[in-house]
Amino acid sequence: QVQLVESGGGLVQAGGSLRLSCAASGSIFSLNTMGWYRQAPGKQRELVADITKDGITKYTESMKGRFTISRDNAKEMVYLQMNSLKPEDTAVYYCNAFITDSRTYSSVLHWGQGTQVTVSS
Repeated sequence: QVQLVESGGGLVQAGGSLRLSCAASGSIFSLNTMGWYRQAPGKQRELVADITKDGITKYTESMKGRFTISRDNAKEMVYLQMNSLKPEDTAVYYCNAFITDSRTYSSVLHWGQGTQVTVSS
C-alpha cells in the first residue's frame, strides 16, 4: 500500500511564503514523476509544477518565478516553496506521484489528501 501525505499548509498574508511537503511511504519500488496540483473553490484542479526523478521541472506559467518544486529522492519527499503569495493562490494543494509498486511492479498515479493554503489580503 502506498500513501502520500502533505503538510505545511495554513493561513498566510499576501506577500508571505509557505513551504509544502509531501511524504511518500509504503510499498515503493520506484518514485517517478512527482507533482503539485491545486484546486480553488468552484474551479478545476490545475497543475502547479512537477518534477521528474532526475530533477527536470515544469511549471504552470503563472506560478513560474514564485513557486519552486524540489525533491529528495532518499527521503521520498517532494516540496513546494511558495513565495510572494497572492489571495488567488488560495486553494487546496495536492501532491501526486507516479509510483512503481514493489509488490506488483506496476506504475500507478497516487494522490495525497490535500492541504489547505489560504492567503489573506
